[in-house]
Amino acid sequence: MRHNLAARLGVWSAHHRKTAVLGWLVLVVLATVLGGAGGMVTASDEEMEVGDSGRAATILKDAGVDEPAGELVMVTARTPDGWRDAAADLSKALRATGDVTGLQKPLPSRDGKDALLRFEIKGPSDEAADRVQPVLDAVTDAGRKGAAHGIVIHQFGDASSEKHLSDLLADDLKRAEFTAVPLALGILLVAFGAVVAALLPVGLALTACVAAFGLLSLASHQLHLFETTYSVMFLMGLAVGVDYCLFYLRRERDERAAGHDADTALRIAAATSGRAVLVSGLTVMVAMAGMFLSGLLLFKGFAVATILVVCVAMLGSVTVLPALLAGLGDRVDAGRLPFLSRRSTSGTSGGVAGRLLRPVLARPKFFAVGATVLLLALAAPALGMKTEQLGLEKQFGSDAPLSISYKRITEEFPGGPAPARVVVAADDIGAPPVRDALDALTKKAGDGAELTVHKAADVAEIEVPLPGDGTGAEAKKALGELRDDTVPAAFEGVAATAYVGGELASSEDFGDQLGKGIVPVFAFITAVTFLLMLLSFRSVVIAVTSIALNLLSVGAAYGVMTAVFQHGWGAELIGSERVGAIENWMPLFVLVVLFGLSMDYHVFVVSRIRESRDGGMDNRSAIREGVTRTAGAVTGAAVIMVAVFAVFGTLSMQDMQQMGVGLGVAVLLDATVVRMILLPSVMALLGERNWHTPRYLKWLPRISHAEAGPTAPLHGDSYNTRVPSGR
Repeated sequence: MRHNLAARLGVWSAHHRKTAVLGWLVLVVLATVLGGAGGMVTASDEEMEVGDSGRAATILKDAGVDEPAGELVMVTARTPDGWRDAAADLSKALRATGDVTGLQKPLPSRDGKDALLRFEIKGPSDEAADRVQPVLDAVTDAGRKGAAHGIVIHQFGDASSEKHLSDLLADDLKRAEFTAVPLALGILLVAFGAVVAALLPVGLALTACVAAFGLLSLASHQLHLFETTYSVMFLMGLAVGVDYCLFYLRRERDERAAGHDADTALRIAAATSGRAVLVSGLTVMVAMAGMFLSGLLLFKGFAVATILVVCVAMLGSVTVLPALLAGLGDRVDAGRLPFLSRRSTSGTSGGVAGRLLRPVLARPKFFAVGATVLLLALAAPALGMKTEQLGLEKQFGSDAPLSISYKRITEEFPGGPAPARVVVAADDIGAPPVRDALDALTKKAGDGAELTVHKAADVAEIEVPLPGDGTGAEAKKALGELRDDTVPAAFEGVAATAYVGGELASSEDFGDQLGKGIVPVFAFITAVTFLLMLLSFRSVVIAVTSIALNLLSVGAAYGVMTAVFQHGWGAELIGSERVGAIENWMPLFVLVVLFGLSMDYHVFVVSRIRESRDGGMDNRSAIREGVTRTAGAVTGAAVIMVAVFAVFGTLSMQDMQQMGVGLGVAVLLDATVVRMILLPSVMALLGERNWHTPRYLKWLPRISHAEAGPTAPLHGDSYNTRVPSGR
């Protein structure tokens, strides 16, 4: 029978080692150089908006109205009016920077102990974060001088928070890189007990990430990206890249340990694990494509990033890795560590797995029910999951200086940092009916409402303070009344278009779009998973159980995320805290990523079970053989992936913490409870129905999962591979 694509790629790479390796290096260098030359283009705030808030932002952008970056500085004294001298000195220092405009007189608080300085950063708003440092220095200096007199100064604003966010993201990504890579290398050293074998997966994963970074930078000129996209790409690239190489390398080492020569071992690894890598990689990429259906630019960027890095990692695993293995031969075990020299590449894990499997296969119904109940119990908190677009004050943590400033300012001056913004467009913004409606709405909005008319663009905007901190339940109620009643009533019968925007409106609109997009995305990835599993195994049962097991893993991840971050159960153990909600884009992202990543283990394990089944074993023997043979690789891959995700769970940003914990928990459960207990028990209960192909699907192509036997050496001028046909 004709050998599969993975086998052909592996054998070709082994024949043309220099071409494969040099081609890989050229790809990495070329992508890096071109990507670096073009730079990355990040999405503007207007591009990220959807719904009415997006329409409001678009009106302002099309009119050429650039909202300057506003800043708020609160000066607090021990006694009423004790802030006056400090506020006056600070105002002079702010003007002296040359980067401040529109500085208003200090606004006193109700008790007179606080004063709020309001101003804007000169220049375009998208450059404000780069220009705000002198202002930050002036405020810091004023705070230092005032401390001796009991003066406390807090600052929060668009530019200061954006700069803090950018700096934090850069520091976090650097910390993740310097932590995750040594972790992965250390785990691989334990797994293989040899330096060279451990370096190969890490080296290929890192070069795959580097190449994907360059390609993503090029793609960003067509599809603008969110700031965290690179972090997501690195997270996925390192985890998937190491996993794919580990599966391949494990199989090659196992075949060598079984007594095969180097050429035969590599050929078998290419035909089996290589094929599993291709199927898994394709499944991940197609699943990620489902994020395009969300209708949100954020997810489109995530989709492009993950598809690119998974594609590059997959190609490297089935081409340059076999080329390197063919060239190294037994030298892949070079640098063997003495204290790990006796460790088998799979024996220890396989022995443990064998002992665990005995009771599972002896009482499959008991263990299937038990594992399902456990996963459902972990998923239970997700029934009360609340999602919202976490503000920067929640993203940074309650003890961060910026969060403290935000809280203090909103307590004394409610609605200040995050007012609603009513944007009005008309053919003639100065027409009496339009002007009367604007004045009436401004008056009805109450104290603090500010009307700005851009006459040349026939656009007006009204800033409306929201109660509380501008994001809570009270503020949401006020926003709803503004959108549903106040604004429509004010402009009824008036020739003008009015939309309500602002931070809270943007969060609400984003959440609404997510609610609309999750159904098509979920339908797409479940359909794709079903079809790919059906094509790979010609079994409806395997395809359906794949989806069911994935959903249990996702549900458990949701439950743990809700318990930790919404309710705060154990949050302090990972250096986090209760924030009362899950980042609104997180559930959909975790769903798509886990549906893709779980295919790593599922395809790898089920392919090995099917391989044993095609070799003549009965169903239960094939399950035992497949699970025990893959236990070492699955365990090693899971430990690495969980370790990488755990690193992100310890970063500063709340959304990175939620992503790291959610993905890490799901992968851990997937590799242990699901693959070691639930999958074998369910397959044992289903028996021969696992492998039954319905009559109406007999036309599906028959894909072999068995080992390939060589008929010619890899290093010869020609080759041929025999693959026994599947059943």
